[in-house]
Amino acid sequence: MKRPNPLQISRFLQVYDHAAIQKGVKLSIGFDFDEYVSITSGIPTKGRTYPNFRPDRSPIRPGDGYWVVGANENKEVVLVEAARLYDLPNSNLAELLESLKFFYAQPSKHAHPDDRCICKAPIARQITGKVAYHGDLWVRKDFRGQGMVNITAGIMRGVSLAMWAPDFTCYLAGRWSVDKRVYDASQCEPGGSILRLVAEGIVDDDWLFWKTGEDLMRSVNAQTETR
Repeated sequence: MKRPNPLQISRFLQVYDHAAIQKGVKLSIGFDFDEYVSITSGIPTKGRTYPNFRPDRSPIRPGDGYWVVGANENKEVVLVEAARLYDLPNSNLAELLESLKFFYAQPSKHAHPDDRCICKAPIARQITGKVAYHGDLWVRKDFRGQGMVNITAGIMRGVSLAMWAPDFTCYLAGRWSVDKRVYDASQCEPGGSILRLVAEGIVDDDWLFWKTGEDLMRSVNAQTETR
């Protein structure tokens, strides 16, 4: 894919950063996932960060991941989300999920014998190359329903495009998010991750949401051309 124009991405990000500021939220980006886990583990109403964003289970090489944290005027954390790059030149997202390597760098060492992941979403077999996964999203209750998910998604799209120019971006979320239209559901399929991680206490049946790199470029171009 053609490398994106840095100035266009900068303008694109400014739109969403300004929107966050208007809602009283200051966004920051980090790259140290030990720090991210320290931040998220201190949030009492957020579930435990999934193992694919925890260095003790799935280390992320420098340049292959980042996270976004939003704080209110009292410097309280009100939203978090993380992203990492999976390089799949000879594989695909479905294979990565079902092998459990999506979650653990060494499934043979860290996965429980009864851990399972089934991926039934047909598109997952076509998601290959440089794949940017966005996940671990949490928004504090009093900031929900105010467009913060859309703002954070815009920031994540812009940063992932600038850092990686990925072939695909994707995320996983429950059926409730489809019903409530939390995310852009124009490209999603059920059965993205039917998951059981015993030691983590995780049982999921998530839909797979995705965009192509070309989709990202079009969204950046459309946003910046109207300014």
